[in-house]
Amino acid sequence: MAVIHRTTLTPSKLALIETLLPRRPWYRGQSPRLRKVGGFRLDDPAGAVGIEFVLVVDDSADGPVLYNVPLTYRGAPLLDGDRALVGTTEHGVLGRRWIYDGTADPVALGVVVELLSGRAVAQAQNHSDTPDPSVLVTPADILPSGIGLGAAVDSDTATEIPIGSAGAVLRFPRRPSGRPSGAPGSVAAPYELGGERRAAVEVVALLPRK
Repeated sequence: MAVIHRTTLTPSKLALIETLLPRRPWYRGQSPRLRKVGGFRLDDPAGAVGIEFVLVVDDSADGPVLYNVPLTYRGAPLLDGDRALVGTTEHGVLGRRWIYDGTADPVALGVVVELLSGRAVAQAQNHSDTPDPSVLVTPADILPSGIGLGAAVDSDTATEIPIGSAGAVLRFPRRPSGRPSGAPGSVAAPYELGGERRAAVEVVALLPRK
């Protein structure tokens, strides 16, 4: 169970994401100006890694642009995780935390597979031990736990991770828009903009490998 602490992060989560976005090919601005508009958490069964999908809007362009940024929070560096490191922050309760791009963290990807298979439940972003019914999960045919996952590959619209022998990929749309497909093996989450709750957008999907 993820425990949500009411405390400080220095630097803040948004400040760290602002340093991440310009380094990714799917980012369409130059100097991000972000605000958080939604997201949810997942529980690491071992209780060691924090996992969060963060939906942010960048207001630096002509109009607001929505980005999907999965993150993980660790109490020690991830082995061979330098390329995925977003930065470090000082947590008011837990001390130093290493924050990673969740699409490159094996713990996060394993829990996403569990979510897509119907064996895990999305959790509220700001409350401990509280499922989030607003996150819409359409389970796929059950994938085995511990299935092999390949390396994350960024395109100009998404991040994709090949899945072992399943002939499929995990696709994380980075600028989600439009109506979610609702296809088996997909997750959609709502967001708020200007005080108005928007329809859900797809944040991860299981797709056939091209």
